[in-house]
Amino acid sequence: MANVFDVLKERGYIDQVTFEDELRELLQKESVPFYIGFDATADSLTLGHFLQIMVMMHMQRSGHRPIALLGGGTTMVGDPSGKSDMRKILTPEMIDYNASKFKDQLSRFLDFSQGKAIMVNNADWLLELNFLDFMREIGVHFNVNRMLSFDCYKTRINEGLTFFEFSYMLMQSYDFLKLYRDYGCKLQLGGSDQWSNIIGGYELVRKLEEDKVYGMTFKLLATASGTKMGKTEAGTIWLDEERTPPYELYQYMRNTDDRDVEKFLKLLTFLPLDEVNKLAALEGAEINKAKEVLAFEVTKAIHGEEKAKKAEDASRSLFKGEGEKGSIPSTKIELSRFKEGVDVLDLLSELELIKSKSEGRRLIKQGGIRINDVKIKSIDKTVTLEDFNEGKILIRKGKKVYHQVKI
Repeated sequence: MANVFDVLKERGYIDQVTFEDELRELLQKESVPFYIGFDATADSLTLGHFLQIMVMMHMQRSGHRPIALLGGGTTMVGDPSGKSDMRKILTPEMIDYNASKFKDQLSRFLDFSQGKAIMVNNADWLLELNFLDFMREIGVHFNVNRMLSFDCYKTRINEGLTFFEFSYMLMQSYDFLKLYRDYGCKLQLGGSDQWSNIIGGYELVRKLEEDKVYGMTFKLLATASGTKMGKTEAGTIWLDEERTPPYELYQYMRNTDDRDVEKFLKLLTFLPLDEVNKLAALEGAEINKAKEVLAFEVTKAIHGEEKAKKAEDASRSLFKGEGEKGSIPSTKIELSRFKEGVDVLDLLSELELIKSKSEGRRLIKQGGIRINDVKIKSIDKTVTLEDFNEGKILIRKGKKVYHQVKI
């Protein structure tokens, strides 16, 4: 079996790594317990998290042992990395609920049977810490001047950085130490924005345990245009199908920029690289075939083959102008309401396609709303029975979001 380090490198995951040659050798000769932390800041993981999950699946398939760390404790503070201001403070009840949702989602991707993977919550040890004992054991090993040189803090100095947030690195570092002591964890993984925090834990374990451990980051999922993958005009792409239906996920991936197709096939699917290379070599209109494969594989990995097939069928039928086949989000509304007409902004709000009427007005002015593929040009548009075709209308928001109304 190929060394998983080589697999991750060849597919383009790896950004930074401590002692690359040593880590590669370790991954070749033994099963390595490793961890990734997920702070419970929302009630669903996102498409951005899916990149991290893909890494965990690659590692597990190569015989290594994932530790999925739910950040029930660290979420009480919030990671300042990549943030221009302090994160919203969540209640313990909200954090517990979010963590439970993460647990369910992660269980779909990783095999936790017979100890093949572990799931733990850092609330179990962080919430019980005594401040003075913690600072005496852990805080003495962190140099403030050095911490302030790290990007996660340096970029916040002028805007204001609280001691509350400043403690985050100490807690994440303690997580690594705790997982090393309890489970023999030798490796922490995370996005490139976590490098400073990972180095903090890596150094702490080496100092206190005098053993070799390692850290590795992978590149954040971003598009060729520079936007964060999974962030759209409509909001975040979630792994929870109640928040982002399989069809919407499929459409999002189907509309991938030509420049990103090869990268996303490597990072978000398990397709062999020779197949990826063949798909990436397609040009012109043929590249759409590669986008369909990408959309199907990602949707299948997240929601299962049956839902991916339904999303694929619905998407193809739309492109062929044949309506839809059941996977496009749909709402039934009483026919009588359209006899006198329904204000288009009211309808968009009712269907939860917009968060506010001001958003709806902006989208219409920008040409971002279509009904039956006809651009809505006026915010005063009234939707009537004349707009319906065989009892249905298809509303499109932007390029990717569809919703059908039936009467």
